[in-house]
Amino acid sequence: MVRIGFGLRLVGATIGRLSIATQPHEKIVASQQRQISHNAVVDLLLGGMAPGVTTIDDTAAGADSRIPIRIYRPSRSLQTLPLVVLMHGGGWATGSLTIYDWLASNLALRVDAVVVSVDYRLAPVHRWPAAAEDCYAAFVEVVERAAEWNADGSRVAVTGDSAGGNLAAVVALMSRDRGGPPISFQGLIYPATDLTLGSASIEENAEAPILTKRDIIAFRDLYTRVEDRTDPYASPLLATDHRGLPPALIQVAEHDPIRDDGLRYAEVLRNAGVPVRVTTYVGMPHGFLAFPRISRAAPQALEELGAALQDALQS
Repeated sequence: MVRIGFGLRLVGATIGRLSIATQPHEKIVASQQRQISHNAVVDLLLGGMAPGVTTIDDTAAGADSRIPIRIYRPSRSLQTLPLVVLMHGGGWATGSLTIYDWLASNLALRVDAVVVSVDYRLAPVHRWPAAAEDCYAAFVEVVERAAEWNADGSRVAVTGDSAGGNLAAVVALMSRDRGGPPISFQGLIYPATDLTLGSASIEENAEAPILTKRDIIAFRDLYTRVEDRTDPYASPLLATDHRGLPPALIQVAEHDPIRDDGLRYAEVLRNAGVPVRVTTYVGMPHGFLAFPRISRAAPQALEELGAALQDALQS
């Protein structure tokens, strides 16, 4: 029995009727063009912008062209702050800066940091490695430009949820491999780390609320070709060497089909000598942090992530 509240069950049922697995490519692409703005309904479901945060819309380098970014800074803080780069979720095919205003703005307040959210190109028009390379290119430029936002480019973390957790882990790998900016910490929220779908939890939670096995396959297939899926910049779990990666917090949900992606990634990081903390949120489905007004675990998960980022970046 999946032990989640009525609100998340209702959200899961609604999302199920709009499953990515049932949508033709042209409809997915058309939906990407529709701009979601803040209103009472959107903010009730997804949370709104936290008060006391100043935002700036800008662009940064992508792999092929400039891509949008949004900078969040606590209005109360005048000193130089650490930097957190956020990669949004959405299966590499959905998601936007506005949808992630709640998470980004609340992290800025909780961590007392400048948070920069990256709006990478989406599948299926832009398949792997577009999102990964966009995120890395933007990450490098954001760190280089940190002083523009009175941020400290020597105190940097990456974070993201789901596909964004995948991309945050990939950026950490790329930065290590390519001699990029040092990363102090990675906060991975129910990350997808194995696009070969080798986690046992995919079958265990195949019909879970919010995200099903069928959805996972659809998202994976939109993003990657068969021959790409073992590349470590698509599946960071499958990298041959995880030594030297940043310390990590990995948050997973009990009733998430990709729960074991996070648990298995924690294990390979530990085996490589990387400090890791793992928290399993009991009774929660995939994506619970995206519904802060409905999910009883969202405040706790936000607090845990914020505290971990602050400890890593303020020391």
